[in-house]
Amino acid sequence: MSGSAPAQPIEGTPPIAPARLGAVEQRGIEPVPPAERSGRPMQLFWAWFAANISILGLPLGISLIQGGLNLWQAVIAAAAGGFGSFALVGVISIAGRRGHAPSLTLSRAVFGVRGNIGPTLVSLASRLGWETVNTATASFALIAMSALLFGTDGDPKQVPVIALVSIAVFVFCTVLVSGLGHATLMVIQKWATWVFGALNIVVAVYLLTRIDWQPVFAAPAGSTAALIVGIGTIAGGTGIGWANAGADMSRYQGDRVPAGRLVMSAAAGAGIPLVLLISLGSILGSGDPKIAAAANGPVGAVTEVMPGWLAVVYLITAFGGLLVSNHMSVYSAGLTTLTLGIRIKRVYAVFLDVVITTLGAVYFLLIADNFYDPFISFIVLLAVPITAWVGVFIADMIRRRDYGGDDLLDLSPGSPFWYTGGVEWRATGVWAVAIVSGYLFTLAGPTDAPWFVGPLHGTWPGQNGLGWVITFTVAFLGYLALGGARRAPDAAQAGRRR
Repeated sequence: MSGSAPAQPIEGTPPIAPARLGAVEQRGIEPVPPAERSGRPMQLFWAWFAANISILGLPLGISLIQGGLNLWQAVIAAAAGGFGSFALVGVISIAGRRGHAPSLTLSRAVFGVRGNIGPTLVSLASRLGWETVNTATASFALIAMSALLFGTDGDPKQVPVIALVSIAVFVFCTVLVSGLGHATLMVIQKWATWVFGALNIVVAVYLLTRIDWQPVFAAPAGSTAALIVGIGTIAGGTGIGWANAGADMSRYQGDRVPAGRLVMSAAAGAGIPLVLLISLGSILGSGDPKIAAAANGPVGAVTEVMPGWLAVVYLITAFGGLLVSNHMSVYSAGLTTLTLGIRIKRVYAVFLDVVITTLGAVYFLLIADNFYDPFISFIVLLAVPITAWVGVFIADMIRRRDYGGDDLLDLSPGSPFWYTGGVEWRATGVWAVAIVSGYLFTLAGPTDAPWFVGPLHGTWPGQNGLGWVITFTVAFLGYLALGGARRAPDAAQAGRRR
């Protein structure tokens, strides 16, 4: 990347057209100019609400019950993990209001234009992973709907053509909105919240009337350690996974929008649906062993306890909730791809990302034997480096008010964010140390056959699921101890240093 020319508009070319409803957004990772900073926190509230009304909250709730918690502990874990982790998303959104650029583009000012490659790749892997999960799960919903309406087999491996068509339908609907960009995305997310939120309520009311409540309320309370692990699982599976997208959504916010309202819009917008859906998943996990044991998640198992008409409503709700979540994820992934220095238009970056996630969904539907164990393992493993990035980035925010504007687009050795060899070694070094520290205490995968076991997982912090807390603490305090944000050298100084 060091030989790249500054990624700034060529002199004499027309300015980037403002983002408009129904038109393809032309802006990539360039900072939003003052005239277009008209966003409002309520837009973000609806966006984060819609992104979290998907049925992926159900397996998270089921996992809490399988982890030894009772219903009330699961509700506490959902509230603490959901509201708390999305408060961090709101904090990152403040940086988007200050710098008016995507999260990982702003991150160049913190880690350096080369040092930022590592966090950007992790962020992209996270987004692509979540999109693969969304695509595969939504395709399960369409396959189940086909089985209900047309009597086809509900196993995707037995109906590969239906599986591939289901994936294609979901991908097409995703690109239709994510490709258009920010203005269209904000409007679609608001209306999707009302439509799919209402459908979720219809389905939930029916399920709650069919549950055997005796085992739900009779379940004994789990240990404090299990509760802490549960909070960490929810945080890692919800807000931590979205933290590096906070500024992607808030970069169009006005300069005078209060920071507190940005934090609340993310925490409340995501926290409300998460608590409701995770709690519902916990009830289902306690009251219906068949749903809890479903290897490929609750999609097919839940439909078996419903009348046909309601099962169709549930599957439409599942598909729609996953779709609106995927809209935001794919939009963010496109911006993250551009931050790697790939010289293509934003809309083409969206197409590139969905090609990768389509291949991943094909693997999960037609090849893999189990879907949700890899899903939970994926959450745990990627939560560590993302949490480390959040710790460093927030520590940097304490002193930083200016992210450099168009200087963020300069990838050459003359960039004010070139630092030493393109790397801000304090930030990058602390990030790496925090990752190692977190993985020392981490276990990922089923307890009887884990995919990864850190050498210190058997200690008290590891057994209590505190690896992610250790990661954040090392990153945040470590970077503060090394001085936190410092004034970046200007381009002339950078050139003399070379």
